[in-house]
Amino acid sequence: MYFVDYAPIIVIMALAGVLAAVFVLGSVFFGPKHGGRVKEMPFECGQPSEGYNKKRFAVKFYGIAVLFILFDIEAVFLYPWAVVFGELKLFALVEMFVFLAILTFALWYVWAKGGLEWD
Repeated sequence: MYFVDYAPIIVIMALAGVLAAVFVLGSVFFGPKHGGRVKEMPFECGQPSEGYNKKRFAVKFYGIAVLFILFDIEAVFLYPWAVVFGELKLFALVEMFVFLAILTFALWYVWAKGGLEWD
């Protein structure tokens, strides 16, 4: 009985894995195989790259990346809430508003402190 509750999630994960494998193997088998000197040259936005290619990123870049991952992972918690919303009704609605209020406050705080500025 315990497995039956998680069967839809397992099926979705298996389908996602199969689809990813099909895409990767399809590009390996059916993609173009010809290369060359010009094809192997690095380029940026359609233009040949110029200068030293080992540029260091500012610390701000990593901070924004961590914030993006943090808020992105928090959005994952909306899916389980939507699954149990029918059972919990008003309680789930109130809890989600509290959760979203905390996230909104955190985003406002980061924005006010300049954590999203790309200097």
